Amino acid sequence: MDSAPFLKLKHWQWWALVAINIFFLLAGQAAAVLLGRFYYDQGGNSKWMATLVQTAGFPVLFIPLFLLRPSSEASTSSTSPPIRVLALIYFVIGALVAGDNMLYSVGLLYLSASTYSIICATQLAFNAVFSYFINSQKFTALILNSVVILSLSAALIAVSDDSEGPSGVSKGKFLIGFLSTLGASALYALLLSLMQLSFQKVLKKETFSVVLEMQIYTSVVASCVAVVGLFASGEWKSLQHEMQGFDAGRVSYVLTLVWTAITWQVCAVGVVGLIFLVSSLFSNVISTLSLAVTPLAALVGFHDKMNGVKVIAMLLALCGFASYIYQNYLDDTKARRPETDVRESRDNSSC
Repeated sequence: MDSAPFLKLKHWQWWALVAINIFFLLAGQAAAVLLGRFYYDQGGNSKWMATLVQTAGFPVLFIPLFLLRPSSEASTSSTSPPIRVLALIYFVIGALVAGDNMLYSVGLLYLSASTYSIICATQLAFNAVFSYFINSQKFTALILNSVVILSLSAALIAVSDDSEGPSGVSKGKFLIGFLSTLGASALYALLLSLMQLSFQKVLKKETFSVVLEMQIYTSVVASCVAVVGLFASGEWKSLQHEMQGFDAGRVSYVLTLVWTAITWQVCAVGVVGLIFLVSSLFSNVISTLSLAVTPLAALVGFHDKMNGVKVIAMLLALCGFASYIYQNYLDDTKARRPETDVRESRDNSSC
């Protein structure tokens, strides 16, 4: 876990930023998933539109970007990398994000919700491998314990899902869905590690504005790719009919898409923020934790049933979350100890 850029912050300030980003990720993802479910329940069926709204809400991020811009001038980091390097990073990551979103859409189309969720939980295992080789992430017993417990929690929730899978799906399409979801989970884990590597080795900035810039510019690229796919596939021709046939009405159709786009951006800021503040593995652990939090939101919003298995899964997720948080606390204390010793020695020498 590399929190070196934030060692200048006070202990409680750093943890406050981490807590804020955890809230953004959990609340944003839960809301986005529920809105996405509402979209399909009310008659929406465009895969490319569902892909587009995951990144199309990036304009709202210009507001906090402009508010945080003055503080970014106080950064003591080295000169910014060349524009061509930044453009290449944003283009590659943005294109990968678009592909990842589409793979998830294809997987959910051909798999049942429970099978889909179980496969999605494998992103933690993929991220553990990528973090080890790309980000030099060290593993301890607490981290492994957290990964295992959270994976079991996600699997329990998936098994307890009462919804039935799509009917009429052939073995060939099932295989496509399985490979698409597995590939999307691996690609998502790779994206987190690549973002962390970009922050550490290329961007090297010490302000949160770099997090917003990363999210905005990659979302621009991903949205452009999704728009091209929307028109190339011909799905745009059915959007007007889809709006007219939306059970909740045209206004609700538009508002559903708008708020889905916004909540996905809130979630993405939390994801990228945790990568910048802590690590890609930590961000992925919190993302997996949301698989246990989302049923609570569904219980309130859609009156879903909360059985004993889901309660146990949520308790497991909280235990895994606490295990990882405690490990991060130990690492954070160890990282700050040399700086504290230096300050104490200076104070003693001045006396």
